[in-house]
Order: sequence, then C-alpha cells, then structure tokens
Amino acid sequence: MMSRRGVMSESFKVELAKELGFYEVVQRDGWGGIKASDAGNMVKRSIQIAQEQLVQKS
Repeated sequence: MMSRRGVMSESFKVELAKELGFYEVVQRDGWGGIKASDAGNMVKRSIQIAQEQLVQKS
C-alpha cells in the first residue's frame, strides 16, 4: 500500500493554511490540530490551483 504522506510540500501546505486563515492553529498545535473542514478546504484549494495551472499550460 502506498503512503499518502508528502503529496503536498510542507511549504505549499503552509501557504494554503495562511491563505485560508488557520496557520496560527498549525503553528500552535501542528497539522493534527486543524479542523476536518480546514483540511477539506486545503484539498479543495489545492485542486483549484492545479486546475488553474493546467488551464494556463494548455
């Protein structure tokens, strides 16, 4: 079974957390301290960014 760790770089996750407004929680409690909804929003935003990059390339 493949590990899911490392799909997003740490710096990318930090940028997303800052953009989405919960980086203070990450600093205080680590990634395990964020809410499930925040994690979901990170995934949604990263997909949006990937889609935008694909559109720019085509």
